[in-house]
Amino acid sequence: AAECRALREAVGIIDVSNFAKYRVRGAGSADYLDRLVANHVPTEIGRSCLTPMIGLRGGIAGDFTITKLDDDDFLMIGSGIAERYHQRFFNMVARDDTVSFESYTEAWGGFNVAGPNARKLLEQLTDTDLSNAGFPFMLNRKIQVAGIDAVAIRVSFSGDLGWEIYVPLEHQLALYEALLEKGSQHGARPVGGRALLSLRVEKGYGSWSREYSPEYWPQEVGLERLIKLDKAEFLGREAYLEIKDKPPREKLVVARVETSEADANGGEPVFLTDGTPVGRVSSGAFGHSVGASIALCFVKTDHAVAGTELDIAILGIPHRAVILEKPPFDAKGERLRA
Repeated sequence: AAECRALREAVGIIDVSNFAKYRVRGAGSADYLDRLVANHVPTEIGRSCLTPMIGLRGGIAGDFTITKLDDDDFLMIGSGIAERYHQRFFNMVARDDTVSFESYTEAWGGFNVAGPNARKLLEQLTDTDLSNAGFPFMLNRKIQVAGIDAVAIRVSFSGDLGWEIYVPLEHQLALYEALLEKGSQHGARPVGGRALLSLRVEKGYGSWSREYSPEYWPQEVGLERLIKLDKAEFLGREAYLEIKDKPPREKLVVARVETSEADANGGEPVFLTDGTPVGRVSSGAFGHSVGASIALCFVKTDHAVAGTELDIAILGIPHRAVILEKPPFDAKGERLRA
């Protein structure tokens, strides 16, 4: 609770070294990435995009942030636990000798610096303009932080104002110490994985293997808007065309749960109040910023409607829940763009 409160009210420092990081460079790099993922790859230096990668049956094979660092130079960030799995898909798309594809997962470490005081903290460590005009949401820059060369991307998995800062691994400790030293003036503290789970769940953010996996179609998890069919070619395009007009079998929803001792964790069965099984929980946590237990659930489409009452079996005991129309924390994304 204290970690969540620190990030929402001041600034949190989250280690994101476990994220998978890939450097894609060379004359054919943009073309290769454009044929790999479903969204348009950034064409301007400094731009970033969020994109799914589509599997061979039309499901979600991966979700990535792709950022253009320079001409013919891209950084792609994804799930660390899925790196070897994703390599199979990367190798399905042909790339010629002009493309260099390297894993930087063990070469680069980093932190997500997030919260309303994130800008104030980082401004003490860099000369880069971090204002909304100078560094808007989804932009990236090569900058110096505490005298260390870094890549900064204005994104945040917590759903708050923030930057992901990536540096060579040998400089990570120095960066961490600098963030803590200057951050002491702004209420900064380290934020761990359990706290991040709470923060993302109350924001309604999905995560790889929980909400995003090959068994789910893009239209079932809200990612269809990121698929650009004006592209003539990308991995899984034909498979997606076969399922894109089919009604979702189930939909990802956010529910508020009435519970006092235990929260949903993932895998709990979901029922209608008459006992009819209609789905399962994918992620759950207490939302400390909203004062309620929250669950992300897959629910059969006919019942995935705001206001629908459910029973979620937590530790075998039914707990009443209600589907929310929108995530309870900052549904408009104003904090991200602050």
